[in-house]
Amino acid sequence: MRSHTTVNEVTQNFAKYIDRMVRRGEHFVLLRDLKPVAELRPVTHGPRLRDLPEILALLPHLPPEDLASFEADLEAARIELNHLPLRTPWES
Repeated sequence: MRSHTTVNEVTQNFAKYIDRMVRRGEHFVLLRDLKPVAELRPVTHGPRLRDLPEILALLPHLPPEDLASFEADLEAARIELNHLPLRTPWES
C-alpha cells in the first residue's frame, strides 16, 4: 500500500512510520509544499517465492522450432566442451 504524507509529519512521528513499514509493508511518498520529494519504503530483499509463478509467466516463450534449434546448439556446445582439456581454475 502506498500513502502520501508530509515530510513534517514523518519527522514528528518517524518511529510510527518505520513500524508501519516493517509490520505492514507500507510505502510512503513524502510531500513538501504538496510536491513529492522522496519515498519511504521497506528494503526489498529480492523476489519472494510466492512471486515465482508471476515471474516465470513474464519470461519469453520460444516457438517449438526455435526451442529445438536452441536445444541442438546446447548439445553441440556440451560435446565441444567435453573435448577441451581440464585446467586449474587458480592458474593465471
